[in-house]
Formats: sequence, C-alpha cells, structure tokens
Amino acid sequence: MRACLLVAVAACGRIAFDDDDGAPSCAQLPPSCGGTASAQCCDSPLVPGGTFYRSYDGVGYDSTASPATVSAFRLDKYEVTVARFREFVNAGRGTQATAPALGAGGRTLNGLPDQGGWTVEYTSRLPTSTAAIETELSCNAQYQTWTASNDNRPINCVSWELALAFCIWDGGYLPTEAEWNFAAAGGDEQRAYPWSQPPTSLVLDASLASYAPTFDTDCVGDGLPGCTLEDIIEVGSKPAGDGRWGHSDLAGNLYEWTLDWYEEPYPTPCMDCVSTNPSAGLRSFRGGAFRYAASGLRNGYRNGWTADDRSGVRCARPP
Repeated sequence: MRACLLVAVAACGRIAFDDDDGAPSCAQLPPSCGGTASAQCCDSPLVPGGTFYRSYDGVGYDSTASPATVSAFRLDKYEVTVARFREFVNAGRGTQATAPALGAGGRTLNGLPDQGGWTVEYTSRLPTSTAAIETELSCNAQYQTWTASNDNRPINCVSWELALAFCIWDGGYLPTEAEWNFAAAGGDEQRAYPWSQPPTSLVLDASLASYAPTFDTDCVGDGLPGCTLEDIIEVGSKPAGDGRWGHSDLAGNLYEWTLDWYEEPYPTPCMDCVSTNPSAGLRSFRGGAFRYAASGLRNGYRNGWTADDRSGVRCARPP
C-alpha cells in the first residue's frame, strides 16, 4: 500500500539524554516535545549496542536465524517534527542544488569505511526547488502534517532521499534496519513491543501508542472515534509507550525510514551491517503507523517501499 496514504533502560537504568545542541533543526526552537511539551525535540539517547536476533521476540516471531551485532549509537528520542523539518526547508536545503556533499553521512558498515553516504543518484531524485519540496510534503490532503498548526506532530510525506538529506544536514544519518530494530526491541531483551515488560508481553492500548485496532477505522491516537489527522499524535505524548532507552513512538504514529534496501531474508552475517542490494527496489521501513493494527507495530514486523513513497523519519547519530 502506498505510504502517501499513511503519512506512515527501564530494567537496566536509563542513560542520560544528550540534548544535541549542535543539531541545526533545534538551534532556533524552544523545548516543546514530550508528554509535558517541554523537552528538547533533538534529545538523542544513547543506545549502548550489543548482540540480538533481528525480528525475534519468542511470541510469534520465533526465528533465531538472523543474529546481529550493532555498535553504540545515539537515536533521536522523537520522530522529526514539522517544526524541525521546517528549519531544514527554510534553510534552503533538500533541493538538487543544495544536496549534501558526495559521501556525506557515510560511516563504517559491513566492515568497510564510508558506507551509506550521499551519492549522485540521490541528488538526482531530490526536488528541484523549495516549492517542489512543499508540494511533495502535501501528498495527502487528509493526513499531511505539513501545516503551521502541526509543529509538534511528526513530519510525514517524506521520501527516502529527502529523509536522508535531512538527517545529514542535522548532523546525523538514517539508522540501519539493525540499529532501529535493536533500539525498538530493547536489544537483548527482545521485546515484542518497545514497551513490553516482560519482553513477551503483548499488551497494547491507547495509552501506549497511536494505532488502529481495526485498520483505518478505529484510530485511537486522539481518543475519539474514526481516523483523522489528530490521530497522528504530537511526538512523545504517550510516554508510557517509550522503549528501553527512552525513545518515544517507536511503534505506531508513523512508519520510519531506515538506511537499508529491503532484503528477504536478512543479509548475514551482521556486524554493523546494512543491506546494499537494490535488487528488490525497496527501502526498509519500521515501526507501524496510526492507521494500522497491532501486527504492524510488532518489533518483528518489517516491510519495504520504493524510495519515492512517503513516510516519517528519525535520525541516528554517532555515540
């Protein structure tokens, strides 16, 4: 289904947040995120890294065929908000003329340096102007968040290349699928949902996430009947659903892009790995969305879209 229609350590002690004062998207913005609308929107908690099984939780996702090890990294606590993305657009970024430098955002992955960085092909797929970006961000009249009144909601209708360009401009990069899955699963706790305690718990209700028990009919985000824009909740406004290291909205609200091409089965072995195989023509996304049911929110669930589909975004950063 087209994404345009979406747009989709408690047990071990929490690690202190880094406010990431160097992130350009928050340099001019007041703290306005989280359950009390007073947290820094660029908080980026450390994920300590470790080894786990991808898409495994022992309650329906039972395969241990895809182990992975990830190094420590930081992952933004919140999905990128409309206000943060507006800073990017207002700075004139995200067009073909203002694309990231070639290789920007690259790092050591698959045992090789400078992987996952910006390419000429990505530049050719960016919008040609700021006006064209705004047109792209208005991909769905019913659910688009790109309006002045939605500053604290997550930005949606973002293509994969535009998501990557934003994260690079903001001092980070898109997380790999393994990194994203590790953070959402609570690493070696292998949680079914980001909040699951015990890890095999399948408890899911409106206090934990924005989702729809019946697809596209009974969205629970705003507590009212039906599905509307208000079911795309302001980031961090359901803190009971935070993950092991304090990340909000890792399940529900909006799907989020990862760096990988979508491969089935997973590529192995996996030590700080990323899929570089474009044969399927799809990019991996994670996390579920406000119009989707419980099955799409599980940490074991994965799928892919073409890069010109639309989704939400969350950036990763060096530790």
